[in-house]
Amino acid sequence: MSDDAAASSAPAPGSAPPRRRILPALGPPVRFLLRRLAMVTPILFGVLLFTFVLVRLGGQDPVVRLAGPTASVQQIEEVRAELGLDKPILMQFVIYVTKVAQGDLGRSWLNNRPVLADLRQRLPATLELLFLGVGLGALIGVPVGLTAAFGSGRAFDQISRIVSLFGFSIPTYWLGLIMIFVFFALLGLAPAPMGRISLMAVEPPTVTGSYVIDSALARDPEALWSALGQLVLPVLCLAIVAAAPIIKQTRAIALDVLATDYVRFARASGLPRRDLRRIVLRNSLVPVITFIGAELAGLVGTSSLIELVFAWGGAGQYGLTAILEGDFTAVQGYVLYVTTFSLAIFIVVDLLVFLLEPRSRAS
Repeated sequence: MSDDAAASSAPAPGSAPPRRRILPALGPPVRFLLRRLAMVTPILFGVLLFTFVLVRLGGQDPVVRLAGPTASVQQIEEVRAELGLDKPILMQFVIYVTKVAQGDLGRSWLNNRPVLADLRQRLPATLELLFLGVGLGALIGVPVGLTAAFGSGRAFDQISRIVSLFGFSIPTYWLGLIMIFVFFALLGLAPAPMGRISLMAVEPPTVTGSYVIDSALARDPEALWSALGQLVLPVLCLAIVAAAPIIKQTRAIALDVLATDYVRFARASGLPRRDLRRIVLRNSLVPVITFIGAELAGLVGTSSLIELVFAWGGAGQYGLTAILEGDFTAVQGYVLYVTTFSLAIFIVVDLLVFLLEPRSRAS
């Protein structure tokens, strides 16, 4: 490089040094994650606003219920002022958003407990049920869908389509009741659907919130066996609901991959069936993972019905009860939890796709 070129590239005396860009210095996955996190804030704000307005337009007035049937008009107005419902709705929303930003979701109007504490206490039960149910559904649905795609039009394919159609059609609430009636009432193979652990067993010390894990950590075989027994029916119920769309979607994705030129060339070259399955699975992995992530986020609401049927005591049952009772604060906290959980699932799925699929890194 010449002296003139070096002098032209050097900063002028007295000028500010060039500003370093922070994001390019980070790795591609970190930059990708930061971009996704930047999209979360406006979505959460929109959900807060929508939920806040919607629960107040639902026609339920909890003030009269909280004041009691014999309360006078003055007492009702005092309760309304105590809850802050006498202020303009815009001021109520500003106060609520300010508290949420500080980590305060308010107190439940029914039990006078902090909503955040209730959700934290009940969340492990919901996550345990949700991840085990969807995980079992994926372990069943993905192999069945791949096998059905490889044998398209044959007996196994027809049977799997009928089974998946059954899983699509059956109402979740009715499925839970039928399973209780058959396996508990008729056959006596399942324990009573009365929570996460038998009334005769002692709850283990809380470490993770999962009775199965906490019982194992406490080395309490009686509590562990009871917690596992209580898990069987609700997990199986949720797995049936989750496996049906996974079978259908995996089959459709695998059929598209089987129709590609490279798979037909591999088949014409005489590759073993095991290698063909590996190629199809590798090229179907990204869309299948994306669908399972969407299914996991979508089944949060479905799990609330299963929790209600089996008296599970998780966050889903808490939110559903709050909706039925008109507990505005608890409903807002529950919807915020569902939204945050769904966004977290989508971010994790996007990150997995980013790491597994090189072509997505160019976008």
